[in-house]
Order: sequence, then structure tokens, then C-alpha cells
Amino acid sequence: PPSRCLPPSRCLPPSRCLPPRRLAHSRDLAEHVRPDSFQGAASTRLGSSCGASDACALPLTHSLSPVNWYKLRTDLLELIDSDTAQNPGVDGASNGGGGAIGPMLVRLAWHCAGTYDVKSGTGGSDGATMRFKPESEHGGNAGLHHARALLEPLKRAHPNVTYADLYVYAGVLAIEACGGPNVGFRPGRSDAAKPAAPEVDKRFSPDGRLPNADAGDAGKDKTATHIRSIFYRMGFNDQEIVALSGAHALGRCHTDRSGYWGPWTRAETTLSNEYFREMIENTWTVKKTHEGKQWAGPLQYEDPTGELMMLPSDMALIWDPKFRPFVDKYAADEALFFKDFAKAFKKLLELGVDFK
Repeated sequence: PPSRCLPPSRCLPPSRCLPPRRLAHSRDLAEHVRPDSFQGAASTRLGSSCGASDACALPLTHSLSPVNWYKLRTDLLELIDSDTAQNPGVDGASNGGGGAIGPMLVRLAWHCAGTYDVKSGTGGSDGATMRFKPESEHGGNAGLHHARALLEPLKRAHPNVTYADLYVYAGVLAIEACGGPNVGFRPGRSDAAKPAAPEVDKRFSPDGRLPNADAGDAGKDKTATHIRSIFYRMGFNDQEIVALSGAHALGRCHTDRSGYWGPWTRAETTLSNEYFREMIENTWTVKKTHEGKQWAGPLQYEDPTGELMMLPSDMALIWDPKFRPFVDKYAADEALFFKDFAKAFKKLLELGVDFK
């Protein structure tokens, strides 16, 4: 709803305020997020045959019976658009303090998939392994128990969808509901029955596979090297790294989760190229104070108002000479960013999945 957008007076400059893309009603969202979001096992799109009167029942490996994908989509969009779905947090954002639901669901899908290692074949979104300790307690997954809890009622209502598919599909729909591109979704992920070591079950992974916000040099060479080591391990290149980083247009950091604070943009429920524009058009300095007191959190950067922030890993994208050209391209061309993001995000979500 427009009420969620900050007034233009808080924009720097006012022309930077984005129009609200987030739709107010789940019915509208269901129409906005097209049935061709689905992709079958043969990677063929399912077109308009998946209408409101259809069961949208795609045969799913690892399921006892088909899933009503149309109904699941509708239920997920209602959750994403909900003002009452609880995301508890201490920072005073919406939905109980932790902010809007959509960006958190994107993060859930991202972190489920972002553990993949191309050499060992371990990790990835298959298995929904974040349901189990110790992965559920890995530092990079702080706060995601709220996202998983919000999806539990939908899992009960749709018992034949796997957790792994549910977590990923929720993220895909959240991208589109927040005004982003149609990423596409391919079902067929399995669920792990119990925790296991990666040597026993390749769907599991050790801690340390998600990117850190800082490698100890405030976003300079060491941080850029760390970012590359994480993403190269999954099989991504520099262009894909920058495109995927554009998801930081959504959501915010929380002091009770990562320790950092604040949103990257003034439209945190809208996926756009504003993240890249802010990086190169705004001024960023090390955060010293917060709400009139000395900042006690980890090193981060803020704009002149203190209302927006960038992580050291964000700043690395504009300071590294190989990352920077892609930042400039996406800042100038949102359509290009959407195209490259959709391709890279779909690749991420399918890493390590044995679709059958």
C-alpha cells in the first residue's frame, strides 16, 4: 500500500522515491504473478493452462500425490501481502519489528541454496536441510526461523509439497510480488528426513558457506576476495555475483540478527536497480552513531541522513575494479539487471538438485 512508502521529503533527492510496486491485495498479486512461473521437470513452461479452475497439479517426484500449485501460489501471495504475519524483531520495523515478509522469504530461499559446493556436490536447496541443527543455527541463518515458522501452516495445508520446494517457491513468488522479474520455478526437490553429515548425505553442508559482510578490511581487497571465494565455489562469475547482490534492494539488516542495522534503499519491499544507484550516487561514510548514541555494532556505512546503510561487502562491489563495471551497468539499466538477476537467481536455486 502507498502508506508503506516514505514521503518524498525523505528522499535524496525527491526524484529518487520509487513508485509503490507492491500490490495491495492478494487477488491482484495472484494475477500479477503469472502461471508461467512454473517449470516442469523438462524445463518447459506451463503457460496459461494453469488457470483458476485448474488443479495445477504437477507430478512431483518425492510426493505421494500432486500438489495444487495454483492454490499454494494464492496462499503464499496472501502471506507475502499480509500486514499481520509476524516477523518479530527489536528494530521497530513492520510486521512485529522485523520488517516485511517478502524480503525475508527471498533470503530464506537464497540461504537454502547458497550452501552449494560445485566440487564436492554438497549443499544446495535440495533437502530443506535448514530445518535441522546445526544448520538452522548457523550465523548466516539468524532470524530465518521466523520465515520457516510462517510457512508451517502452508505446509500443513499442502502436505504433498516438500519443504525444499516450498521454501524456494516462496522466494520466487516474493521476488515477483515485490515488482521483480519472473524467475521461473522448477519443482522436484526432496526433503531430508533427519540431520546428517555431508559425507553421509550430500544435501547437507558445513557452516561457513554463506558470504560474510566483512572480511576484516572494511570492504577492501580481502572482502572482495572473500566474496569471490564464496560465489566461485558455487560456479558463479563476477557478473553473476553483482547481479545476485542486487537482491539487497529488498529488506533490511537487524541488530538482533546480523548485528547490522538499516535498509539499503527507501523502498525495501520493491526490487529495483535502486540498490546500485544508491551505491554510486549517494555518499557513504563509516557509521559512528545510532539514534543519538555511539554505534556499538559492527562496521557498516551510512548515507548522510543515517537512514540508509551499506555493508562492507556492498562497498566492495564499487571499490573492486572488476565488480564496478557491472554495478554501473545495472544502475543505468534496470531491465538489464532484471534479466541478469532472474537468470542467476534461478541458477542459484537449482544448484545441486537432482530433478527427476
